[in-house]
Amino acid sequence: MSVAEVHHVVTGRPDGPVVVLSNSLGSTLEMWDANASALEEHFRVVRYDTRGHGRSPVLPGAHTIDALAGDLVVLLNRLGVETAHLVGLSLGGMTALRVAARSPERVDRLAVLCTSAHLGPASSWTDRAALVRAQGTGAVAEAVVQRWFTPAYQDRASWEAMVAATPPEGYAGCCEAIASMDQRADLHRITAPTLAIAGADDPATPPPHLEHIATSVRDGRLLVVPGAAHLANAEQPDVVNAALVDHLTKESHS
Repeated sequence: MSVAEVHHVVTGRPDGPVVVLSNSLGSTLEMWDANASALEEHFRVVRYDTRGHGRSPVLPGAHTIDALAGDLVVLLNRLGVETAHLVGLSLGGMTALRVAARSPERVDRLAVLCTSAHLGPASSWTDRAALVRAQGTGAVAEAVVQRWFTPAYQDRASWEAMVAATPPEGYAGCCEAIASMDQRADLHRITAPTLAIAGADDPATPPPHLEHIATSVRDGRLLVVPGAAHLANAEQPDVVNAALVDHLTKESHS
């Protein structure tokens, strides 16, 4: 299985516990801009671009969640980090779930936002992969961002540009990772205390997806954020930041 050395930035307290933020499909590490400063007060914050996104390398072909999880573990190793808090949204949440189930000793506390352990039908993802390979990510940018935010959210142009700038092969490969993913049987392996955050108005991963995660891991809790769709962290940052800081600063489990 090939590994990507992903682009990353490190900010915040050099001596603080490490929290890693993993981005959604079609975004970059800048999707966390509304959250970073709140976390930097408490943590050494590591943001990275998922393979095929932003400034990370594009690897050809279909990817798997195991491969994306491997990239994250390799990043921890490169930084000399034995254990970290993981925070991921959508595809980033799927990646964080996989690391927490496969390498529980590497994860202290876990927060997953607007994500799912299984997101079918597979054909919707393979069809989207084929579309962006044929027409580019600009062909899906407007429709994708429409699902990211509620109608009340106005500032969509920069997000559409972010999606459209994603390399088509990188985007398509990650679509195929979602198509082949089913982590439902492995959720019970996750020992890290887990906060599952849902957007109340998220059409992509509605609250029941997050409720399933919260009730399937060993120590899970659900938070449903009103007035938020798929990018709850960007649409309701005050609520999400407070919840993340509260969850991640609690006493570590043994």
